[in-house]
Amino acid sequence: MKKIAIVTGASSGMGRAFIFQLAEKYPKLEEIWAVARRAEPMEQLQKEIKNVKIRLFPLDLKEEESFGKISKALQEEKPWAGVLVNGAGIGISGNFNEISEKEMTGMMDVNCRALTRMTYLVLPYMRKGGQIYQFASAAAFSPQPGFAVYAASKAYVLSFSMALRQELKEQGIRVTAVCPGPVKTEFLKKAYGNQKISGYKRLVMADCDRVVSCAVKDAKKGKAVSVYGMTMKLTRWICRIFPEELIVRFFQS
Repeated sequence: MKKIAIVTGASSGMGRAFIFQLAEKYPKLEEIWAVARRAEPMEQLQKEIKNVKIRLFPLDLKEEESFGKISKALQEEKPWAGVLVNGAGIGISGNFNEISEKEMTGMMDVNCRALTRMTYLVLPYMRKGGQIYQFASAAAFSPQPGFAVYAASKAYVLSFSMALRQELKEQGIRVTAVCPGPVKTEFLKKAYGNQKISGYKRLVMADCDRVVSCAVKDAKKGKAVSVYGMTMKLTRWICRIFPEELIVRFFQS
């Protein structure tokens, strides 16, 4: 039975970084299935990674047919899915009434619906020792004015991940919610467009590779949530203690 990993959002940012980490730190993998809209950046991965085969799935997870293609590949090959990384995500900054309906629903489709559906499709091919990485965000810790839909979608991911982790405990399949703060990636540039990133977020900007390396280490330690950096860990603690109304005012400032 072929042992594989599946990574969505594989063309850039933390999804791409995860493929390098998996190739290095999961030596028993025979294939990594890379899922993303853009084929060209993933083709570059095939050239750079030599120790494991990279199989490309150039698919848009907002499209229904994409899940059919992934499901068909799984049914035909019946692999052992050792790792699932749900790294695909969309973030759009701006007040709720400033974001188009298409942008808003697309964000929810990828961040919540696609992540849930990928988990559902892949889970039957996992077994004891399997690992699921769900990309949430430090935005999941509190509502965020100006990032309302994104933060709400990531709160869903965190809640779903924690519950799923408990459900899968007896099967020996671990789930880790990855909750970084702002990360220097293409994602952040797209999220803010021409808008200025707040001073707080610029100060706590993290390195992509370090965030992913932390996530892999935390997962191997059996942690439910991976939070990179002391600032974001402190943010999580503050969000647990202080009233949401107060936290929301801070994020709006």
